[in-house]
Amino acid sequence: MEDSYSICSPRRMSVSKKRRAATVSFADPDVKASGFHGPKPAEVYGFVGSITTVVATVIFLVWAYVPESWLHSIGIFYYPSRYWALAVPAYAMMTVVLALVFYCGLNFMSTPPPSSLYTVYDEFSRDPVSSARIANDDQPIEPISDISIDRINRSMFK
Repeated sequence: MEDSYSICSPRRMSVSKKRRAATVSFADPDVKASGFHGPKPAEVYGFVGSITTVVATVIFLVWAYVPESWLHSIGIFYYPSRYWALAVPAYAMMTVVLALVFYCGLNFMSTPPPSSLYTVYDEFSRDPVSSARIANDDQPIEPISDISIDRINRSMFK
């Protein structure tokens, strides 16, 4: 017997007779022939990752906000300076902001200026004259081509 999941249709019939809801079955590709029904690796990694994140957050908050005398009373004498509780998140946020600014700057540097002809034509441009349809050809759709700047100006600024 193969494991399968069932999806019931939400559509209701407007007939007075009772009918069974339509079902669609999908075989689970992760189920092995041996019949092992354990957790999938992605589920395990997700669970372990979420638990690790919660534990690390609690440890960080305890280190950042609990007074030193309380930490000494429970036997914790070695921990990083409290300066890093403020510095690491600030450095991380500034790194993200500067990375975004750097990325936008690279895009602006690689984009041609508006007065350049490369904003209109480049090596991938297709001239409509060179890709015009042959009269005998039975193509229902014309080949892909760029619209010339003259035609755009005529249609927009008439």
